[in-house]
Amino acid sequence: MTTPVLSVTNLVKRFKDFTAVDAVSFDLLPGSSLGIVGESGSGKTTTARILAGLEQATSGSVAFDGEEVSARSRRGRLHHARRLQMIFQDPYASFDPRLTIAESVTEPLRLHRTAPGREQERVAELLNQVGLSTRAGQSRPRDLSGGQRQRAAIARALAVEPRVLVLDEAVAALDVSIQAQILTLLDELRRETAVSYVFVSHDLAVIRYITDSAIVMRRGLVVERGPTEELLRTPQHPYTRLLLDSIPSPGWDLDRVAEDRRALDTYGEKAC
Repeated sequence: MTTPVLSVTNLVKRFKDFTAVDAVSFDLLPGSSLGIVGESGSGKTTTARILAGLEQATSGSVAFDGEEVSARSRRGRLHHARRLQMIFQDPYASFDPRLTIAESVTEPLRLHRTAPGREQERVAELLNQVGLSTRAGQSRPRDLSGGQRQRAAIARALAVEPRVLVLDEAVAALDVSIQAQILTLLDELRRETAVSYVFVSHDLAVIRYITDSAIVMRRGLVVERGPTEELLRTPQHPYTRLLLDSIPSPGWDLDRVAEDRRALDTYGEKAC
């Protein structure tokens, strides 16, 4: 059996009296892509931030290659960042507006010392890998389109050759045509580099395209899990059915949405 590159066990995150993440567990296999689906407030982004070391879990564990992650010290955070990088919904907010794109991509190379003496050459390779020109590399974030900025964010994340990318609504702010381009790029990069993805999204079409398996979160709990296509074709939990039936489409049946809501009200809260 393949050993998971990332194992999450009974992850819990509480904010005072509110439990944002409640006993979440899953495994991520090498080269695979896992979707985390749910509405706003479901706990999916908090889970992603814990994976990236941006939040500390109240309890539970995150293990990389069977070794529990320790990101409390600077050395521990750097070691974890070398293996796992995060890509955010708004790339503009994650770039220093004073730096060119090339300078921003160079920063992690210098911090982690992954290409000593050949930083410029490596930056050019990374930009080319995500479909950006040398001219784009000399631009500042404000001079690029949203799609170009997200390509630059992907290049920066790949600079340290991570084994896992956590993508939090990474295409949600883009036009549909640009979304398709970025998703195609991500799919190609996964095949080329064998990097694994944790893809957080509320968009089921995106999850269907980019992931192999998925978990559905509601109120901090994982309520359903399975291979993506199977989960979306034959959902078992009322909440998953509600998410699917709430998508406007030809022949959209509002009575069915109302029925899903009533079923969910009577189902109760329980984890999968």
